Amino acid sequence: MVWSRPSISRREFLKLAEIGGVGLVAAAVGLGPSQPSQAADLKPNPTSPASETALKRLLEGNQRFVRHRLRHPDQSLARLREVAQSQHPFATILSCADSRVAAEIVFDQGLGDLFDVRVAGNIVTPEVVGSLEYAAALLETPLLMVLGHERCGAVTAAVQGERLPGQVGSFVKAIKPALAQVKGKAGDPVDNAVVANIQYQIKRLQQTSPLLKQLSKDGKLAIVGARYDLDTGAVALV
Repeated sequence: MVWSRPSISRREFLKLAEIGGVGLVAAAVGLGPSQPSQAADLKPNPTSPASETALKRLLEGNQRFVRHRLRHPDQSLARLREVAQSQHPFATILSCADSRVAAEIVFDQGLGDLFDVRVAGNIVTPEVVGSLEYAAALLETPLLMVLGHERCGAVTAAVQGERLPGQVGSFVKAIKPALAQVKGKAGDPVDNAVVANIQYQIKRLQQTSPLLKQLSKDGKLAIVGARYDLDTGAVALV
């Protein structure tokens, strides 16, 4: 499948870097991101033909997965050789590190198709922001999907509020602010929190990364949220 892609010149990238350099530098040296401001955030909807095509390609691949009509594209030896020297993924996925949520499988994609960033609870950290900025600005992926999933262990831990060993509690801390959005809401508390966390992490991306915000404003990047159903394999936008 051929799709149009936005291009970014070296001059444009340097200009963006001046705006969004804080996020890149913070990720590089391990500094924390600034706290989310109260500024108006951007709507997480596709804003260009390239992002719309990328989203359509993902959802069509997921439908093949759900219906057990997999094509296993871009997994040949020829594809391996094609992407050995350079990569041109059509979408970036920030997803949970859960072993059951492998993006290339659930979206029926192959080598070089997706730029995967995986961390428990699909949370936004300085390193995650830097990785996503790299994909959006340098690899020019027109779509960024934050993908949460049903019965997420990290979200469940945040909802239950139990003390956890080692550094496990670090991602729980990053999820807890999202819980305020669904406190007292009818329905399953964990599933409510999964969706709230997806939306909260998108908000953090938009508010802590000037680079991603500028790319979104320029119509070169769309940020969307989605939930993966462990029981059916279906991905639904949220």
